Amino acid sequence: MKIAIDAMGGDFAPENIVKGVNLAKKEFSDVTFQLYGNGEKIRQFLDDETNIEIIETTEVIDFHDDPVTAIKSKKDSSLVRAVTAVKKGEADAVLSAGSTGALLTAGLLLVKRIKQVSRPALMSTLPTSDGRGFEMLDLGANTENTAQHLVDFAILGSYYAENVRGITKPKVALLSNGTEESKGSPSVKEAHELLSNMSEINFIGNIESRDILTGGADVVVADGFTGNAVLKAIEGTASVLMKQIKAAIMEGSFTTKIGGALIKKPLSGLKDMMSTDAAGGAAFVGLKAPVIKAHGNSSEIAILSALRQIHKMLETDVTGKLVEHFENMEN
Repeated sequence: MKIAIDAMGGDFAPENIVKGVNLAKKEFSDVTFQLYGNGEKIRQFLDDETNIEIIETTEVIDFHDDPVTAIKSKKDSSLVRAVTAVKKGEADAVLSAGSTGALLTAGLLLVKRIKQVSRPALMSTLPTSDGRGFEMLDLGANTENTAQHLVDFAILGSYYAENVRGITKPKVALLSNGTEESKGSPSVKEAHELLSNMSEINFIGNIESRDILTGGADVVVADGFTGNAVLKAIEGTASVLMKQIKAAIMEGSFTTKIGGALIKKPLSGLKDMMSTDAAGGAAFVGLKAPVIKAHGNSSEIAILSALRQIHKMLETDVTGKLVEHFENMEN
């Protein structure tokens, strides 16, 4: 396996990217890690160059760059060169913690979408109270979606949950404002009808946003605008909740502080559950090869998790199975 990595993308690049690769090298001797970027800076953080290829690049795409303009004008950027390697067959997958828009644009223009998938989606594994987690898509690759897009997302998410996360017959649900099939936007209602007649999808109907973190479904499907809004609401709520709990303990009485010390370990477990470090990156599903977006402020552990995710995707050939599924739909 060969994984192309944008070593210069992200808030803490190349340090956290390379340190994550150092950890991944210890787990995966069957992977060659291709690091695209400034070789001198990359080598500062490398343990050694076993199973490493360093490809020098001269440009970096900034978060403020217009994605389409940057892809066309910064052809020697670490992100474009890494994605181009997948396009040329020189790598099997790509990972970047850089610009989300630039990575999606590069994926669409260079890697290309799977035939019959009109809109690739951004998908991530989110936490649940039981620790199982669930896949949610689309998280913002699109702002508007048709019913057929939502059906495609359900198929993409179901294949991923089954092959990468090992869930047998994953439960797929549509995010709506009520569990009744009569609830939801016109596209959600139409998608509900289409999915109800598909035997290959374990469709359980609609789910409300208040139930997604309790493990009500393994795959939650939404249009990109709604999915992104829900994701940001979850992240914001988790952040505020942890800060409020900490403030209540630190500003409380002596007895409160003693109680805080006693529940420090359980609170640490809650913090870990809400952390994205173990979840891996967000996958642009619907493209012809794995394209994974790590968070811009990813730690080395988060990069390791994303590389584990990619390894599993390649090992199970989930993208190949999706290509076969959608190609068969043409016949």
